[in-house]
Amino acid sequence: MRPRSLGAVCVCFCLLVATIVAGRLLPHSSNMVPVAGAALFSGFLFRRRLVGLAVPIVGLLVSDLVIGFYDWQVMVAVYVGLTLPVLLAPLLSRLTVLRLLGCCLVASIMHFVMTNAAVWAFQSIYEHNFAGLVKCFAAAIPSFRNEFAGDLAWTAAFFGTYAIVSAWLMHRQTAAAQSLEPIAR
Repeated sequence: MRPRSLGAVCVCFCLLVATIVAGRLLPHSSNMVPVAGAALFSGFLFRRRLVGLAVPIVGLLVSDLVIGFYDWQVMVAVYVGLTLPVLLAPLLSRLTVLRLLGCCLVASIMHFVMTNAAVWAFQSIYEHNFAGLVKCFAAAIPSFRNEFAGDLAWTAAFFGTYAIVSAWLMHRQTAAAQSLEPIAR
């Protein structure tokens, strides 16, 4: 069940943003943050694509106000890479575990490629040639493992919570409807 009222949308939006902020500010393993999972889930949850896109952007901005900002070109790549999972939501119109895993993997790979290409292109850490690009990506592989594991865990947490809450709400509605039925004599 997706939120219908403005109040429900606002509550879901704020909870997702708060989870992103807390996940980035509280101690965590390297790259195991809820941003991509929240982006994928917000794309699925909210009917208006702009609301879904705003979740990771607002979460990143608020947490970056505390953490601090960095090279703007790399930062743009990070923000875009962590917002793109929202656009995968149409693939989840028929929600299955396999589709969810596939979208999670694609989201992780998109972020990995975008951010590491930006580090290579806009910073002077690596030589600006093919060998430097390969070194950049090779050096980032250990962080990708953590990123993908975190994306999987957070995606499972968001969609699992959604399934539990939806089932509970359906049960409540069914029980309420049954209590309103006239008693047969």
